[in-house]
This record gives sequence, C-alpha cells and structure tokens, in this order.
Amino acid sequence: MGLFFKSRKQETAPELPEWLSARDGFPFYIKAPMVLIGLYLFFNILNLLQEIIVPFAFAGLIAVLLNPVYNRFQKWKFNKIVAIVLTIFLAVLVVGGIMFFLSSQIVQFGDMIPQLEKKTIKLLGNLQEWLSSTFGISTEKQMAMLDEAINNSRAYVGKTVNTLFGIISFFILIPLYIFLLLFYKPLILNFIFEVFDENNSEQVAEILQETKGAVQSYIVGLMIETTIIATLNSIALLILGVQYALLLGVIGAILNLIPYIGGIIAIALPVLISFITKDGYTTPLLIIGAYTVIQFLDNNIIVPRVVSSKVSVNALISILVVLLGGTLWGVSGMFLSIPFVAVLKIIFDRIDELKPWGKLLGDTMPDDPPAKVVNPNEAEDKERTLF
Repeated sequence: MGLFFKSRKQETAPELPEWLSARDGFPFYIKAPMVLIGLYLFFNILNLLQEIIVPFAFAGLIAVLLNPVYNRFQKWKFNKIVAIVLTIFLAVLVVGGIMFFLSSQIVQFGDMIPQLEKKTIKLLGNLQEWLSSTFGISTEKQMAMLDEAINNSRAYVGKTVNTLFGIISFFILIPLYIFLLLFYKPLILNFIFEVFDENNSEQVAEILQETKGAVQSYIVGLMIETTIIATLNSIALLILGVQYALLLGVIGAILNLIPYIGGIIAIALPVLISFITKDGYTTPLLIIGAYTVIQFLDNNIIVPRVVSSKVSVNALISILVVLLGGTLWGVSGMFLSIPFVAVLKIIFDRIDELKPWGKLLGDTMPDDPPAKVVNPNEAEDKERTLF
C-alpha cells in the first residue's frame, strides 16, 4: 500500500520549470546570488582601483584617437620612438592651448568675486523672504534643509573632486601610458589574436577594427560638436550682454559632453551669473530660451550629422550608464561610460549568445516584436478576426 501511494505521488508530482531546475548546472536560486555577488565584487574592485584604472582608460581612448597621427609619422619614415613623442607633443600643445585660454578667462572672472559675493548674499536673502512669505517656511528650517542637502551631496562632490585632482596628479602618467600603448601596440594586438582560436581570427579582427573606428569617430565627433556648441553659446551670451560670455560658452560646451546631465548644468551657470550681475528676470529667461534652441539644434542636427559614431546607444541606457559612471568614478566615469558601452555593444553584436544584450543597448527597434507581449489587446483582436 505504501509503495502504491509512493509511486502515485511520484507520477503526479509537478515538474519544476527548466530555469529553476539543476539540469544545466546550478539552479536559478543559486546562480542569481552568485551573479550578484560577482557583480558587487567586480564594481567594488573598480572603485578601489580608481586611481589606476581611470588614467589608464583615458590614455587608452586618447591612444586610439592619436593612432592615425602616429601611423602618419611612421609612413613618413620617422623612427618609432620619435613618431610617438611627436604625436604626444602635438596632443599636449592642443590641450595646453585650451587650458591657457580657460585660465586667462578664469583670472578675469576672479576680479569680480567680491561683487558676486555681495549680490549672491542679497539674492539669498530675497529668496529666504519669498519662501517665508509664500510657503511659511521659517529661516531656521530653510537653513536646516540647506545643511541637509549639502551633507547628502558632499560624498558625491568629494568623489568628483578627488577624481579631478587624481586626473591632474596623473598628468604625467597619462602621456606615459599613451607612449607605452603606442609602443607596445603590436605586442598587445598579437596577444589578443593568440588568446582566441584561429577559426575566430577574422571575427576578432572585425571587432578590433570596428572598435577602433567607433572610438575614433566618437571622440572626433565630440570634439567638433564641442567647438560648434562653444561658438553658439558664446555668440548667444555676447548678444545678451552676459559677462564672461566666452568662458561660460566654452565651459557649457565642455559640460555638454556629459550626456543629458551636463546640459542642465551648462544652462544653470550663465543663468546664475546673469542673476548676480544683472537686475530683473529678462536676461535669465532669454538665456534659457537661447540655450534651449541650441540644445534642440545639438540633439536633432549636430549630433546626428557630426558625431558619426558607428555605434548608437539608446537614451535609456545612456542615462543609466552615465549615472552609474558618475556614482562609480565621478565626472571621469560620466565621460568614460558611453565609449565603454559602445565597445561592449560591438562585442555583444559579434557573439551569438550575447546578441540580445547588444540589441538592448542599441536604438534599433525590432521589426517583428511579439505582439502578445508588446500589445496584448491588439494580438487578441487579430486572433478573434481569424475565427
């Protein structure tokens, strides 16, 4: 009798779904925590090694960008070391010229700091009175809210400042990385090819070629876009009579390199300066209008035509990775996030098992999405019409 019930129980027992079973190794409820622990350790290591990885990542991007210049010097029969040194020297001259321009503008801006402080204190006093009269928020409560906001943002600001000072402190290390990456380029490429099977050599070469082209076109496109936006910003601010128009225009264009978030900060800076240096609200409103038009032109005309990257990352993923990059490495992480995801997409698109992830990162909508999932009502209507 017992055997009968035991065998009957075995026959009627429901079978576990395949994703919860252990037929292909560990079950899902064991795999998921292992993956999460692995991701946590991976990002924790990236955070701990920030001072080493960030300058090396910037050096890698710059080395890919400078590679055509280095190849040109080699075609002109320059010695290998001389070609690398000349390539880095030209890059330093360009960066030095930009830094000299910004520093000269910042020195002029520093002369008005006392005036800005007085106007800022006056504006803050007016704001406190308006909040008290309109919303009934006392001055003590406003100061407590301000202190809480400062304390909450202090960790993020500290990470950003540390990152910036880290980049400055590695100002010598980054050119050294670039020199070594260009010098050992044949060794690195040979290692990548030897790691993979010979049957995949064509696929590896295609990935490397696309990665190089995507990074180069992305960075060159950003440089052209930054120049155009800096010019438009400066012209708009000069027309509106905003002081330090050139400095604010260039800073706004540089901030615009940070997707979505940088554009908001770029608008806030000249608006703040106009509030402090001018009376009334006409100029700040005109600045907001002008920058909105420039942002529209940038997003709909300049970026599609100028930033001709071979890899397009959709807006949702862009915002997520920019925020994650900022949390991980501050401002440097925001700059590095988009090229990093673009490289990942190239790799994912070339590996069959990872192609769905590549499609998720891209901005190409599927031609035949499953109607029962995307639009279940429409799918039910189609089924009814068949019968």
